[in-house]
Amino acid sequence: MVKRARVVVVGAGFAGLAATKRLARAGALVTLVDRNPYSTFQPLLYQVATAGMGLSDVSYPIRTFAAKWPNVRTRRATLTRVLADERRVEFEDGTGLDYDYLVLATGVTTNWLGIEGAEANALPIYSLHDAAALRDRLGQYLEDTALGRRKSTHVVVVGAGATGVEMAGTLAELRRRTLPLTHPEIGPDRTSVTLVERFEYVLAPYKPRLRDATAAALRRRGVKLRLGSTVAAVEEDAVLLSDGTRLPSDLTVWALGVTAPEQVGSWGLEQGKGGRITLTDALNVPGHPEIFVAGDLSGQPEAQPQLAQPAIQMGDHAGRQIAAAIQGRPPQRFSYRDPGIMATVGKGEAVLQLPNGLTVRGFPAWLVWIFIHVSYLLGGRNRASVLLNFFWRYAGPRRSATSVSR
Repeated sequence: MVKRARVVVVGAGFAGLAATKRLARAGALVTLVDRNPYSTFQPLLYQVATAGMGLSDVSYPIRTFAAKWPNVRTRRATLTRVLADERRVEFEDGTGLDYDYLVLATGVTTNWLGIEGAEANALPIYSLHDAAALRDRLGQYLEDTALGRRKSTHVVVVGAGATGVEMAGTLAELRRRTLPLTHPEIGPDRTSVTLVERFEYVLAPYKPRLRDATAAALRRRGVKLRLGSTVAAVEEDAVLLSDGTRLPSDLTVWALGVTAPEQVGSWGLEQGKGGRITLTDALNVPGHPEIFVAGDLSGQPEAQPQLAQPAIQMGDHAGRQIAAAIQGRPPQRFSYRDPGIMATVGKGEAVLQLPNGLTVRGFPAWLVWIFIHVSYLLGGRNRASVLLNFFWRYAGPRRSATSVSR
C-alpha cells in the first residue's frame, strides 16, 4: 500500500478482531480500542456462569493478539464521542484519537424490554463480568440452601434462544447429576430450572423438528418449559407472567434480547431498529464513507442474526473495504455467507441446521458443536484448556462438573 492510513477500530469482539486482522495484513496503521484489556468468547459464557470453565478460558489479552503485527497498537479506553466531521474519537479519560478510517464494533448491551423489575432483579449473561456474577450468585445460593440459610434455589431462565437453552440445559444437568453428590443436604424439591419463552417453541430460527427435539431434550433433563408465556414483571423472588402465574425464582437469568447502549445516541450517527446504526449496503455510514460499523451494532439494510459468524464476516468486510478505499477502489456490497446455526442442550445433545436445509441432532451435532467452538478460540492455551474442561465436565466424575471456580 502506498499510503499507510490511520485506522481506529473500537471494540475487540468478533467483528473488531476480524477487521483488525484484515487491516493489519493490508499494512494500515491500526489502533484497537476496547474498555477491557481482553476479548471475550461470548458463546461459552454460560459455561463460565455454571462453573465449568474459568474466566481465562474464554478471554484473550488484546495486547497478545495485537503483538502478531508490528503495525497494530492497542488502547484500553471507553468511547464517549465520535466527532465525524473532525475524524476524531474521544474517550472517557479525556483523551482522543484522530483517524482516516473508523470501524465501530462496540457491540450492544442487554435489552430489558421495559419489563418492570427486570434490570433490578434479573442477571444478564452478555459479558464476562455478567457470567462471573451469575456463577458467584448461584454458588452462594446453593451453599446457603445447603446450610439452611435459604429455603430454595429455584432458577428461571427468560428467553429460549440458543443462550437460554444452553443455560437451562446445563443447569438442569448439574441439578440432577452433580448437586446430589456435592450438596446432599439439598432435596430435589428445593431446586428447579424453568425456561420461559413467549413463542410456543424454543429456538425460533430453527426448523420445527429441531425445536421439538430440543424441547424434548430439555424436558428429559428436568427443565420445566413455559412456552407461549410473556413475562410481565420480575420480582426479587419470582417471575410474574402476563396470565397472572407467579413462578418462584431465587435466581432469574435474563437471556432475552439486546439493544444498542444509550451512549450510541450521542455519537451523532443515524440509528434504526434497536438503536443500531443505519448503514449503506457496504457497511459504512451514509455521508461518512470513512466510518464503518460491524457486528451487533450494525444496522445495515439487510438484518443479520446477532451471532458470531455475521460479526466476523462484517468485520472482515469492513477491513477489506478500507483497504480498497485507500487504493482508490469503490466499496463493495456486503453479502453474508450463512454457514449454518447450532445450539447445544447438554451432554451428547445438540442441534445443527445448515443453509441447504440439512439438519443434524444428537451426539454427532454435539461433537461438531464442540469442534467449531474450540476452533474459533484465540490462542492454543485457551483451546487446550477448554477441551480439557469439556472432557472433565462431561466425561469426568459427576462431582467435579463444577470444579472450576475462577
